Amino acid sequence: MVSRETGWFSAYDSGRNGVSDRFGARSRLSVHVPFGLVLLVVLIGLLLISLGHWRRGSMLLGGALLLGAALRAVVPQERIGLLAIRSRTVDILLYGGFGLVIIAVAVTIRGWLFG
Repeated sequence: MVSRETGWFSAYDSGRNGVSDRFGARSRLSVHVPFGLVLLVVLIGLLLISLGHWRRGSMLLGGALLLGAALRAVVPQERIGLLAIRSRTVDILLYGGFGLVIIAVAVTIRGWLFG
């Protein structure tokens, strides 16, 4: 919480009552779960790419975007967190479209990455 006197963050300032702040922090954290799931899939995909499995990693990156589109379609607006950038429809179309394009490119490239 930001102190009224100093304007700085104080972890020990509990506001009106410490109970509501304690439980409010848990609900604020749950807002970031959808983005965290997408980020976890992206990190696994990047790890696979760095280990030389570029096709699988790229497909996971596309799958992460499709997961983001699905979560954006299902999760309510007040609980979607950082996945909400534009309107719901635009987010779903762009996440889904880019995910499908990345998967299509990963599937259609023949041979190794650099020849």
